[in-house]
Amino acid sequence: MPRRARVTLGLAAAVSIALTASACAPKTSPAAASTGSASASSLSCTPSTLALYKSGQLTVATDSPAYSPWFDNNDPSDGKGFESAVAYAVAKELGFSTSQVKWVTEPFDDSYAPGNKTFDFDINEISITSARAQAVDFSTGYYTANQGVLVLNKSKYASATSLSQLKDAKIGVQVGTTSYQAVNDILKPTQQVSVYNSTDDEVSALQNGQVDAIVTDMPTVFYLASAELTGGKILGQFSYDGDSSPEQFGLLLAKGSGLTACVDQAIAKLTSSGELKTITDQWLSASADVPELKQ
Repeated sequence: MPRRARVTLGLAAAVSIALTASACAPKTSPAAASTGSASASSLSCTPSTLALYKSGQLTVATDSPAYSPWFDNNDPSDGKGFESAVAYAVAKELGFSTSQVKWVTEPFDDSYAPGNKTFDFDINEISITSARAQAVDFSTGYYTANQGVLVLNKSKYASATSLSQLKDAKIGVQVGTTSYQAVNDILKPTQQVSVYNSTDDEVSALQNGQVDAIVTDMPTVFYLASAELTGGKILGQFSYDGDSSPEQFGLLLAKGSGLTACVDQAIAKLTSSGELKTITDQWLSASADVPELKQ
């Protein structure tokens, strides 16, 4: 899951600046693929019965800075932004009030490392993979993440309408993300993929002509196109089935956490009630208007 550049604009602003195509891709929706404990419909999931990191509070982790549209103004505790809203919705299902949710900082790359955790769950655009699941638990997915392709308007690839037309392009991705494997597995470029430490570095490489395109998740593509990149164009999006299923973000918990099944149950309730879709539509629905790139 990618770490983001500084945020000053929301997703709505990104859409108005960046979209140039009219074809539409299917709108994504949360799917039910868990790598953690099995959920049950009658679990006892209340603050007094949960196996918590600290008694009486739900400790939720994310990285810092916390970027839009996942969070708002680098403040996870304000309930704004997609992942902040999801975290508080899960907390409510578990019986916690807003004041009982405490946020801590956890660097992205540290989150799925083996070992003890200083949080109950981490929400940080972390893709569920079988390799990561060897060291941690994941909840069922709360967001299905398509990959997006960002180029410059002046690029020779700006008129590309298929993935095959990008085969000879120099592609940039961010370290520690699934975009690297997605590019190699799906685009199969003839040139080696360039890996960068941050989205700032990716944008600089694109503007300086070191790469022809950036590939990352769609909400981040929206932000970069509007707030960080001059003369950028969202070329399109494509899905990536990294473990033979659509790429999803999941809540990350300690391996064998006693909380995993209850978190799965909370997400299941949010999905069946339609609340998760409402949150997704509010913060991330613009990606549905981006053309789908196929071979």
